[in-house]
Amino acid sequence: MSAQNQTGQCMTFWIFAIGLSSLALGAMLWPLFRPKKLFATRSSYDVQIYKDQLKEVEADLTRGTLTEREAKTSRTEVSRRLLAAADAQTHEATSGNAPAVASRVLALIVGIAVLAGGFGVYQQLGVQGMPDFPLSDRNNNRITQAKAETAAAQDGAGLPDIQQNDPRHVELVEKLKIALADRPDDLHGHKMLADNLAQLGRYPEARIAQSTVMRILGEEATAADYSSYAEIMIVAANWYVSPEAETALARAFELDSSDQRARYYVGILMIQRQDYAQTYSLWSGLLAEGPANAPWIPMIESQIDTIAAEAGIARLAGPSSEQVSAASDMTEDERNEMIRGMVGQLSERLATEGGSAAEWARLIRAYGVLGETGKASGIWNEAKIVFANNPEDIAILLEAARDAEVSAR
Repeated sequence: MSAQNQTGQCMTFWIFAIGLSSLALGAMLWPLFRPKKLFATRSSYDVQIYKDQLKEVEADLTRGTLTEREAKTSRTEVSRRLLAAADAQTHEATSGNAPAVASRVLALIVGIAVLAGGFGVYQQLGVQGMPDFPLSDRNNNRITQAKAETAAAQDGAGLPDIQQNDPRHVELVEKLKIALADRPDDLHGHKMLADNLAQLGRYPEARIAQSTVMRILGEEATAADYSSYAEIMIVAANWYVSPEAETALARAFELDSSDQRARYYVGILMIQRQDYAQTYSLWSGLLAEGPANAPWIPMIESQIDTIAAEAGIARLAGPSSEQVSAASDMTEDERNEMIRGMVGQLSERLATEGGSAAEWARLIRAYGVLGETGKASGIWNEAKIVFANNPEDIAILLEAARDAEVSAR
């Protein structure tokens, strides 16, 4: 920035500062400088009221609502009160402003205190000529991926290495790193490096390798590529979703809003933002979709009840370990009866309290498993009306209807 531009910015700042200070002082000091005026006393209000009452008596006499005798009695009483109020008015002191000299001295002290105090605070905290920060910097106070990784490494310093890596695996990965040093555009090689570094638990290095993969892919990167990149960043930062990881997740959603890995990690981001209802919506949808062997399913199942409680959502709990154990000793009819009881509870709650699309999908699938396709079809038709304005929810429900072998039209 040139000296001329910096001087111009400083002048602009001081013009605005002086102008705002003048307006503030004017608002503060006006009561001390406004013209002196007298204020009406209470007795003067009484005098006026009694005069108006006398006029009302004469008007009532003219209209015939009062007789002459009644009007005379009223005149006498009102006149007596009027004389008393007038006498009190002559003895009641009037009020006005404070003495002019004292007011102006006080105004001078206040003005000097405000100006000197403001200038002193600016000298301590302000920086003349400091340019505006970009809006992105002002709105984004979160730590970066690099700082988060540094903090994660420091938190883990001195802890025992619980992951015992095969020395041969480590040696092969090191050889691969050396070989790729002269092959910056080897897509397959850098993918292998990123995957193997992650397997060794060396996530910061895996993140760097994956960033090379993303560079090579360019516009050809898929939603799965971006969600995998975000995953490595999040794990490397000890499950903190950095602005860089959030950007990768957003790109994954742009390319494919159904990407399950991205939806799981966006749920982590929503927990970070304390938006538990959004996390519950995302994760319950993933539970309903499956598959059961997806790596995020056990993690979701271990946290979904806590997330629901934080979001204030009533959730039907699954069978307890005792129920599961007892079910193994049941006959098929007994197990089906137990399942019907749990399904009935879910159905009743959805009918009375409502629920997420994932819960409706779970109910549709449950009736499908029980072979009650008629009920599954009825729930599907009802859910279509409830979630008619949300295409993503309809997609979840449609998949459940197909799983239950319901005619999904």
